[in-house]
Amino acid sequence: MTSSFPKKFEEVTLSTKPIFQGKIISLQVDTVRLPDGGESTREIVRHPGAVAVLAITPDDRMVVVEQYRKPLEKSQVEIPAGKLDGGEDPLTAAGRELEEETGYTAGSLRHVASFYTSPGFADEILHLYVAEQLVTGEAKPDEDEFLEMEAITLEEAQQYIREGRISDAKTILAVYAWHLYKLTGKFQ
Repeated sequence: MTSSFPKKFEEVTLSTKPIFQGKIISLQVDTVRLPDGGESTREIVRHPGAVAVLAITPDDRMVVVEQYRKPLEKSQVEIPAGKLDGGEDPLTAAGRELEEETGYTAGSLRHVASFYTSPGFADEILHLYVAEQLVTGEAKPDEDEFLEMEAITLEEAQQYIREGRISDAKTILAVYAWHLYKLTGKFQ
């Protein structure tokens, strides 16, 4: 996502020190010149970007998956999502992730919003899509992915948020977008 706004408060990179290169993320420490002429360091996580899918079944339920999230040391209920593979088109990735995690394919995939997940330290951008006209199929999760799928009502999703079973930003945003759609006929 690029901005046409002026670069107010721009921090100019003076040097970059690579710290870690993993399968999904890399970590670097940048030395920057601040707008007042001073210097500081910034720890930055680089991420290839990701997609998430708000999949609505014909009987008006949201498709979610429950899986264990090691950084949180607990299971979470989330909408289907995954990282972009090497420059992959987000729309293509959304369809792929939906099918891999749930078995569903979508007759219609529409972009809802793109947003940065944690711009204070990471460049990850997440593209949210809504999937409709779902056709069932067989899930094909990655070999290291263990998850369980269910389809829940809006009221159940809101209850899961209150209980903390849904607590990630992308799924909460999807639930609010779905609620907005039910009230106005628009996702934004």
